[in-house]
Amino acid sequence: MGKPTGFMEIARRDRSYAPAADRLRHYDEFTVPLTEPEARQQGARCMDCGIPYCHNGCPVNNIIPEWNDLVYQGDWHAALRNLQSTNNFPEFTGRICPAPCEAACTLNITDEPVTIKTIEVSIIEKGWAEGWIVPRIAKHKTGKTVAVVGSGPAGMACAQQLARAGHSVVLYEKNARIGGLMRYGIPDFKLEKKFIDRRMAQMRAEGVEFRPNSHIGVTISIEEIQEKFDAVVLAGGAEHPRDMPVPGRELDGVHYAMEFLTQQNRRLSEEPLGEAKEILATGKHVVVIGGGDTGSDCVGTSNRQNAASVTQLEIMPKPPEIEDKALTWPDWPMKLRTSSSHDEGCERDWAVLTKKVRADANGNIEALELVRVSWDQSGGSMNMNEIPNSEFELKANLVLLAMGFMHPSKEGMLENLGVDLDGRGNVQANMEDYKTSIDGVFSAGDMRRGQSLVVWAIREGRQCARAVDQALMGSSVLPR
Repeated sequence: MGKPTGFMEIARRDRSYAPAADRLRHYDEFTVPLTEPEARQQGARCMDCGIPYCHNGCPVNNIIPEWNDLVYQGDWHAALRNLQSTNNFPEFTGRICPAPCEAACTLNITDEPVTIKTIEVSIIEKGWAEGWIVPRIAKHKTGKTVAVVGSGPAGMACAQQLARAGHSVVLYEKNARIGGLMRYGIPDFKLEKKFIDRRMAQMRAEGVEFRPNSHIGVTISIEEIQEKFDAVVLAGGAEHPRDMPVPGRELDGVHYAMEFLTQQNRRLSEEPLGEAKEILATGKHVVVIGGGDTGSDCVGTSNRQNAASVTQLEIMPKPPEIEDKALTWPDWPMKLRTSSSHDEGCERDWAVLTKKVRADANGNIEALELVRVSWDQSGGSMNMNEIPNSEFELKANLVLLAMGFMHPSKEGMLENLGVDLDGRGNVQANMEDYKTSIDGVFSAGDMRRGQSLVVWAIREGRQCARAVDQALMGSSVLPR
């Protein structure tokens, strides 16, 4: 512990944002990083707790107190080695992870946790700037071949670990570019795609072969993949969105959030939109249904497209602004979270149920018919009840459904493979060996666990790589 009294002497300071009026003019990242002296000061605030709850809060088990102290001491190179020992892509998690580690920090008891996420991204960007991050090429090849299907964070992490173990790895992606949801679903203002390209260059040098425009189960049969490779990893994500089956759902102007976000990312990368009808918020009254991160991304994108207004609706009650630490800490708390996109301009409403999407005489959406609901807990579950005489309308020209994802898409690869699914429709595999019901086929990430965080995807990709390596070679030196 570098500075025993650091948490008492130094106030929490995090990255700041460029003014909303400026950042709405572009799609680039707008965070203002801490300077090196500021990052070192923030590292000094870490208490080096006897029981570091941040470890438990972090799915990849980052060794957080150690690299906080190394940053404070100015030993950035050692901090980088420490950070990369558990996380393949800190530049991703340092930008888009919600930081459950900070919620678990002991200093969060007083709402002033260590700025773990900011220190993390400071370390990794220092490493790139200094040229310390280089390909880690396996000294010996095993002669074994592995296909990884899906190039999101789970697939990328799994592929990189397997290549470093000496296997010949091919990473398949159905879209034109590598990155999965990070490439196509996360707006550039949260994660610029140059950071994915930078990692791809490292992975390519390590021996990973990338195969975009390869839709397994559609353009390439899964049987062909099984025949060519010694092992196959299914890491295709959970892409089947939750729908809203109400009258008017079929009207033009009601779209899944990912259709909207993906189109904007394709525009920015000058990638063709294909045959899909263009979806733009420009000049429209936009209603986003769903209060999570995807909904927030729709808000930020709609404002950058100069929407006339943006409203975000959530069916659940409004969370408390400040959680009860005695009940929640060190677990992830249910609390009101206001993102940078919300600060750019957005009306928010809670405990609202959509009853109908209404169109005008020309068939164009003009309004949503809504009703307020109440929630009560009985029999161990939450029950929703419509509040009598609480009906109201909201002007809408574009409705974006951001209500989460239910399970992987089953058409094509999963159906043809005949792999067993769990009760939620995800690929059945445990977290010990990641084996599916099909011999030689493994699964990791959202395709296995369901919709989750980028940090969970990276952890599962790493653990799955070890399981594959062990199955192929009888033992493994890869970390879990």
